[in-house]
Amino acid sequence: MLPETLQPLLTVMDLVAVAVFAVTGAIVASRKEMDIVGFLWLGTITGIGGGTVRDLLLGVPVFWMREPIYVVTAIMVSIAVYFTAHLAQSRYRVLLWLDAVGLAMVTVVGTAKGLDAGAGPVNAIVMGVITASLGGIIRDILGHEPSIILRREIYVTASLVGALVYVAAIGMGADRAFAAAFGFAVAFVIRGLAMTYAWSLPTYRSRPGAPPRNEG
Repeated sequence: MLPETLQPLLTVMDLVAVAVFAVTGAIVASRKEMDIVGFLWLGTITGIGGGTVRDLLLGVPVFWMREPIYVVTAIMVSIAVYFTAHLAQSRYRVLLWLDAVGLAMVTVVGTAKGLDAGAGPVNAIVMGVITASLGGIIRDILGHEPSIILRREIYVTASLVGALVYVAAIGMGADRAFAAAFGFAVAFVIRGLAMTYAWSLPTYRSRPGAPPRNEG
């Protein structure tokens, strides 16, 4: 279980992650020239989407149903982006870097909540990766954007490594706050370097199939 002294830290990280992902959703809404309702819808669903699926899979109360502040934060952030999105020189570049921050932060939060709910290390890591990636997937599908996970640069892998580092650090007896900071840093750095240097994993290459066997 998560120590009582670290519960406020987890809450703050979850809140910031919701805000960051809500910004990315609202930026997509600005790129699509949606109205204010579109901003609110896309920003809010992006902000809370991944965490909602995580809590449903873990069988725990959905976080924003217990604490409406998360939805309120997503709404306020979306409204703010509606009036300020035009100030960014490259909204897509801002989107990618904010998404990297959200990815790293939600990876740690999702993994921590998995462990706190009694999931084993492997399932907790899966919860971290699902929480981190689903928000962006939902945003891109609803905003009719090319899915960010289909880009060649490393994305889900950054979340996976960050979650592994977090769980491994705890397994070696590290302080939970240190493990959270370490996991966040690793996931963010990997994703940031992947965007900067176009890092990607080897891809599948089509090749001729096996020749037919002569059964005669």
